[in-house]
Amino acid sequence: MPQVVDPNVLVGTETGDDAAVYRIDEHTAVVQTVDFFSPIVDDPYTFGQIAAANAISDIYAMGARPLFALNIAGFPRDKLPLSVLQDIMRGGAEKAREAGIPVLGGHTVSDDEPKYGMVVTGLIDPAKIARNAGALVGDQLVLTKPLGTGIVSNAQKCGECPPESLAAAIASMCALNRPGAEAIAEVPVSACTDVTGFGFVGHLRGMLKASGVSARVQAKKLPSFPHVLELIAADCVPGGTRRNQAFYAEHVQVRGASEAEQILANDAQTSGGLLLSVPAGKLDELLAALLRRGAICAARVGEIVPGAQGTITLE
Repeated sequence: MPQVVDPNVLVGTETGDDAAVYRIDEHTAVVQTVDFFSPIVDDPYTFGQIAAANAISDIYAMGARPLFALNIAGFPRDKLPLSVLQDIMRGGAEKAREAGIPVLGGHTVSDDEPKYGMVVTGLIDPAKIARNAGALVGDQLVLTKPLGTGIVSNAQKCGECPPESLAAAIASMCALNRPGAEAIAEVPVSACTDVTGFGFVGHLRGMLKASGVSARVQAKKLPSFPHVLELIAADCVPGGTRRNQAFYAEHVQVRGASEAEQILANDAQTSGGLLLSVPAGKLDELLAALLRRGAICAARVGEIVPGAQGTITLE
């Protein structure tokens, strides 16, 4: 990407953050993101909900308040009835309504397979942006949703997924990350990102690289959906997760984590939780705020330590 020279660009492409931020005035900045993908579940309405929650998550990950959304979709109109697209967009619209925002239009193109997502615009005080840069040595790492959506989805495609695993993963993917955004407005954190396609390791690596620090992670404390470790043992591991593991391997030191735990840490997520870096003295306050506001989980999974920039130790 070409370098942008504009003093009002507060967050651009340099640190690979979750959304762009552009200052309007001293107290107001616009936050904007776009995200879309092909179906991860069979039901069109549920797919729409998940895709919308996933897109809106990037606004929450910046600590911002979503304002409105636009649809973006690809659809094989010669292969599927338009009612499928209607159900997808209905799911997206209802999830946006849950977030308190309207969908004000969008754009659809003909495509060989369905794809759906949103452009989401939000607002924030420039002084309160939650960036993925800023993690400090001694900070504690907190995760607000379990891991394993990629593994569960792949197991479902293979017909090997226990019903309780699928139900838990779908509920998590449909859940907004609003509790996390509200919690960090109450208890400011050093850094924040959401965990999606690059997996826990990939998004933590981005945070560490942007912050110039390293991290130690207790792999056994990583939350997961029911039976996920069993599904890994049964080799229900998607290609994206394997690629994540191979790509980030040079930045990860394994000291006791099992192979299954390593795979879980690299699992490509859809609509995952927020990954928060919080000063140790504020950890209990943040965990309480997350649970009080309805976060699916509030798991302390590691800490920021001195070391080579961007490296992760999986214990």
